[in-house]
Amino acid sequence: MAGLRARRGSGLRLLALSTLGFCLMLQGSAKRPPKTPPCPPSCSCTRDTAFCVDSKAVPRNLPSEVISLTLVNAAFSEIQDGAFSHLPLLQFLLLNSNKFTLIGDNAFTGLSHLQYLSLANNNLQTLPRDIFRPLDILSDLDLRGNSLNCDCKVKWLVEWLAHTNTTVAPIYCASPPRFQEHKVQDLPLREFDCITTDFVLYQTLPFPAVSAEPFLYSSDLYLALAQPGASACTVLKWDYVERQLRDYDRIPAPSAVHCKPMVVDSQLYVVVAQLFGGSYIYHWDPNTTRFTKLQDIDPQRVRKPNDLEAFRIDGDWYFAVADSSKAGATSLYRWHQNGFYSHQALHAWHRDTDLEFVDGEGKPRLIVSSSSQAPVIYQWSRTQKQFVAQGEVTQVPDAQAVKHFRAGRDSYLCLSRYIGDSKILRWEGTRFSEVQALPSRGSLAMQPFLVGGRRYLALGSDFSFTQIYQWDEGRQKFVRFQELAVQAPRAFCYVPAGDAQLLLAPSFKGQTLVYRHIVVDLSA
Repeated sequence: MAGLRARRGSGLRLLALSTLGFCLMLQGSAKRPPKTPPCPPSCSCTRDTAFCVDSKAVPRNLPSEVISLTLVNAAFSEIQDGAFSHLPLLQFLLLNSNKFTLIGDNAFTGLSHLQYLSLANNNLQTLPRDIFRPLDILSDLDLRGNSLNCDCKVKWLVEWLAHTNTTVAPIYCASPPRFQEHKVQDLPLREFDCITTDFVLYQTLPFPAVSAEPFLYSSDLYLALAQPGASACTVLKWDYVERQLRDYDRIPAPSAVHCKPMVVDSQLYVVVAQLFGGSYIYHWDPNTTRFTKLQDIDPQRVRKPNDLEAFRIDGDWYFAVADSSKAGATSLYRWHQNGFYSHQALHAWHRDTDLEFVDGEGKPRLIVSSSSQAPVIYQWSRTQKQFVAQGEVTQVPDAQAVKHFRAGRDSYLCLSRYIGDSKILRWEGTRFSEVQALPSRGSLAMQPFLVGGRRYLALGSDFSFTQIYQWDEGRQKFVRFQELAVQAPRAFCYVPAGDAQLLLAPSFKGQTLVYRHIVVDLSA
């Protein structure tokens, strides 16, 4: 009995000791210090700071609680998008004294708590636009010691510096020479000329053409093209949804050289000029939705048409036909009640090539260019209701095309020549004076046009690419702007189609190309 009591006492003591040991173990584990957070080999870390030297990339395995990160002598040159997104609590970011040359557009995304950013003493020449926009509470920024190129890519920074509440130490331009050593904060925005333009290929019409005429009818935009190769005047319609020119209708015309649309008293007519087989006027019948022939144009008077010009004088509609044959005559036709009737023979026996109607200072004029003599200027006589010869443009012995434009208070003529330089002339009150000569061997087409306040000149050639010039207001001359790969253009046609500004280039040898005028902000 005594032995049984001894064995029970021994078991109780063992149980007590085991319980005590378990309790002590629990107590000891509760007092164990926390595990040290991860830290990359190139960094020294505390719970909320990291100081990294010679890192090959932004360290990824840092504690998420880090609020201060310093990178020194980093072994990489580009800070990529989202480089610090794994450190959302970051408040202080010191990236100075490295060799950074590029920063991603979204490098600082996700750092909504960042207050201090130091990018000093790097090799930064530019900064992505609005790189600091996500940093809502940024209070201090240091960009000193970089080689900033103060071109259009820095314009946004000048604007931001003028409106931000962030304290930014003075920074200076390293280039270009005119801004070298200038303080970025003091650069005047007017010195940044950052808006440029371009003509980009927009649509290809898979056929040759020799003329293009836009017109509005019943609030829709159309385009009439002369296609002698397809024996037709083709009418295209602008699709405002698809933003493309689409086939609409065709008028039979085996040798069409010009298709001139005219909307008279809400009725649509198309004058079809042909080299052979006579010329005609067609009328659009909205009931049958087709073009029907309205009348012939006298083949004895108009033998070899080359151009058509339509215009209105004192409420009356007219069109003129330039005749390029030896036996024909450039002629004027007038609308009367139900048709167009011969009104005046202007210019006989002179191989006329182009017409330009000018209505300035209340004096309507018609300028006729010719391949055999100097261009002739006619002025409208309201007494005789006819054009009267006023004189010649003696500065050029011949011209394939004649166009005009106004710049400020001055009037100018553009005259293209197949042999010799094309000319830009300015009206001096009693005569024209030459302003500029443009190399243009093989030119049959020349067209000035205005897009959003910018004036251009398209000059074509049968032997080289088309040249686009832009008007320099200060120099009062055209300067070369762009080259377009157009083969043997026969016309240029500017077409505003909603928000799309188009330039059509009908080609005699290749496809008809449609270019779109775009505005490019170099500071973006």
